[in-house]
Amino acid sequence: MSCGQQSGCNPARLLSFLELKDRLQHSLQHQTGLVAVCFYECAAVDLSPGPHHFSTLCSIDGLSAAASVAAIIDISAKVASLCFQYSVAVKDAKKDIECLQRKVTDITGLVEKIKQLSDGRDKARLSNTHGLSDSLKGCLQMLKELKEKLEPGKGHKAMSRFGLRALKWPFTSKQVENIVSGLERYEQILALALQVDQTIHQKLDLAKLPIAKGASFDSHMDEHNARCLANTRVELQRQIAEWVEDSNGKPIFWLNGMAGTGKSTIARTVAKTFAKQDKLGASFFFKKGEGERGNATRFFTTIATDLVARVPGMIVGIRKALDADPAISGRALKDQFEKLILYPLSEIQQTASQALACIVVIDALDECEREEDIQAILKLLARTKDMKPVSLRILVTSRPELPTRLGFKQMLDGTYQDLVLHNVPRTTIEHDITLFFTHELKKIQEQRSLSSDWPSRDQIQALVVLAIPLFIFAATACRYIADGRDNPKRRLEVVLQYQSTTHVSKLDRTYLPILNQLFDDEDEADKQRRTSEFRGIVGSIIVLESPLSIPSLARLLQLSKEDIRCRLDSLHSVLSVPVDKDEDEPVRLLHLSFRDFLVDAQKQGKSPFWVDETETHQRLASRCLQLMSGSKGLRQNMCKLLLPGVRKSEIDEETIASGLPPELQYACRYWVHHLEQKKRNIYNGDSVHLFLQKYLLYWLEAMSLIGEVYKCIYIINRLQALADPDTSAVLSFLHDAKRFTLRFRSILEDAPLQVYISALTFAPKRSIIRKTFAGHIAGWVSRIPKVEDDWDACRSTLEGHSGSVNAVAFSPDGQLAATGSCRSTLEGHSGFVDAVAFSLDGQFLRTNRGDIPLSLPPIRTSSFKNRESSNLFIQDQWVTRNQQPLLWLPSEYRPVCIALHKDIICLGHSSGRITFLKITCK
Repeated sequence: MSCGQQSGCNPARLLSFLELKDRLQHSLQHQTGLVAVCFYECAAVDLSPGPHHFSTLCSIDGLSAAASVAAIIDISAKVASLCFQYSVAVKDAKKDIECLQRKVTDITGLVEKIKQLSDGRDKARLSNTHGLSDSLKGCLQMLKELKEKLEPGKGHKAMSRFGLRALKWPFTSKQVENIVSGLERYEQILALALQVDQTIHQKLDLAKLPIAKGASFDSHMDEHNARCLANTRVELQRQIAEWVEDSNGKPIFWLNGMAGTGKSTIARTVAKTFAKQDKLGASFFFKKGEGERGNATRFFTTIATDLVARVPGMIVGIRKALDADPAISGRALKDQFEKLILYPLSEIQQTASQALACIVVIDALDECEREEDIQAILKLLARTKDMKPVSLRILVTSRPELPTRLGFKQMLDGTYQDLVLHNVPRTTIEHDITLFFTHELKKIQEQRSLSSDWPSRDQIQALVVLAIPLFIFAATACRYIADGRDNPKRRLEVVLQYQSTTHVSKLDRTYLPILNQLFDDEDEADKQRRTSEFRGIVGSIIVLESPLSIPSLARLLQLSKEDIRCRLDSLHSVLSVPVDKDEDEPVRLLHLSFRDFLVDAQKQGKSPFWVDETETHQRLASRCLQLMSGSKGLRQNMCKLLLPGVRKSEIDEETIASGLPPELQYACRYWVHHLEQKKRNIYNGDSVHLFLQKYLLYWLEAMSLIGEVYKCIYIINRLQALADPDTSAVLSFLHDAKRFTLRFRSILEDAPLQVYISALTFAPKRSIIRKTFAGHIAGWVSRIPKVEDDWDACRSTLEGHSGSVNAVAFSPDGQLAATGSCRSTLEGHSGFVDAVAFSLDGQFLRTNRGDIPLSLPPIRTSSFKNRESSNLFIQDQWVTRNQQPLLWLPSEYRPVCIALHKDIICLGHSSGRITFLKITCK
């Protein structure tokens, strides 16, 4: 016997409690074993008694279905065993016995699959297999009756003297046919439900893999980007096709070339060709400044998601990876590659004749943000060499930058072949660019009703000479000439003026004709103002991590929409600028070379268009902080959710956008990136520190709403790296923020508002985050006893319990709680104490092993005539009220058993610990 004092006890009540302890010890001292029942005096008062609930973490229907599944698996195994005995002993009914045994075995396999699916993490969302209670019960009853008839019964011992031969098959062939027919009906019902939920389960699995939007070759945002014209790049496409068809060929084809040589156009063209031939497995088109397309965070998850559509057998391995590590999408690139691609593909069961080859197209790898990631990707892709039964052919395009060259150089011989675009014979490039100019200028001539002799052959030839080897020059020049705001003939002459300048680069010839005409006929003062506006607006556009629309740019940069649109009106040939009716579409770079041209360090002090990257990042970092902390910025419950337990999956995009417009989402995602680029440390009490102290929880809520909690730890790590080593307050705050986010990551990803409810409630008392945001702790939930002091505090086990707490109950007046342990016995009994309850008058503690007299003062039952039952419950990982989730329970608080009284919940844990929660939310 042991007792524990409940914190917050009434001192007057404590004396009688201690007397009770002595009486109980005395009354049980002569028993050979003690019931390990612990009593706690509850701090709550005026609690009316309610029914005692002994429940698992699922609903009654779910519980009965789960029990039926387990019973079916058990009984069907016994029936199959009995059938085997009959098959050995009985000769004249072998076909009937084997038929019945097969059907029972089929049922067993099916039910085991249902159990696996229902036991998974998404059981709450698998509606079909959870709604099978009646069918499972019917099937179970049929199997029970079958087992009873197959068992030899009382005559078994007598027949055993004569051996198995004494068994007699109890069914006729017609009866076996009817039994099998009945089992088949249940089998069909179960199989149909399983099939539906397996499809849902597969979609749920893939939904857990975040993908980079717009990274596919056929994405909507890039659908108007160029493909190769007919009869251009013919030899190059032939070489790629031959490489794909060569079964002995190298697994990787590296197509490289300098900026503007047409790599992405070729990649889109061959990807489209392979897709039509049903050979394309996946594609990923990197693009700097396009959010997740500009880095490797979602590279392998996007590739894996694409591959599943081509190789459905991969889903088994992906599901295994997600079950083992739900956060796999945030792990190191090596782990993602191995567990989401390499292992799932290698484990597919296919014969040699079914061997499958998939083509993966990766464009602009050099635009991936981190050089280390580029080399890591190449190193991992090289491991696909000789992979079976599914082989990959990987086409990679990039500039020949140092990180990419080093990545390929480190590959083993025979892993890749390459082709350098700017080394393609000049005659081939000249032919293709000539075709392009002829085709595009002909369209302009027809659209603008120009004379049939425009442009002349000499003009086309002059353009070709200017362009070689850059296709981007040809594309940009044609867009510039085609701009409807000016005369095409005049614009063609402007471009051709640069054929006589020998001191300018190819990129200068591409972009200066467009930019110089911005300031024609302006005096010096106006020119300075316009160039400053250009650097502020266009400079921001080219360094943004993800593109924004004109209205969002205006709110972020604190400018008017009209000012931004005026500055962009003459830049349609280098930027994708939406028309007025599509103003919510983002402004995009048409080609990365325009950015390269503007930020070229050699142009500092020489070009009015030069953009200072560091200064621009500093301005954007400040604007992001101002936006997030402004009156329309971050705040608690910014999407006005009605309940604290609303899941992220239940919130539609419109609701999120209403509370978090695109520019605010951008600020939440990338404010730290801009801080890093401006290369300034964080100090105690500076603007960043003050922002974190006031807005950290709001920022975590926002990241939850936009589905990017997985990035928060990485962002906090980056902030720690920026903190000055002598800033103890900043470093301590960030360290605690990291512990807080790591500890509650799973619920932050699932339910945004639980950052204020569950996370603050269960955070340690000494947590800096808990203390800083104490005013946000929900007043309607409290823990008894109080929370741990620190993150590293060991979880305590109650005295008297060396094993799991199997049962808990409240006394009728709500002042005491009793718990039963699994490591105890009563005299004359053996087994576990797994049920406890107080008698209505409070004089006995009833257990499944016997009653214990308590000798307490009688409780007047008349005071309980109008008692209220609790509408609280524990379901899955949640405390719910009226089936609405209120409070998420961290793993160590999830109970083995529960007891309820009005607004008090007692949780018994496998650790031997109990927790009291008081919920007053209506």
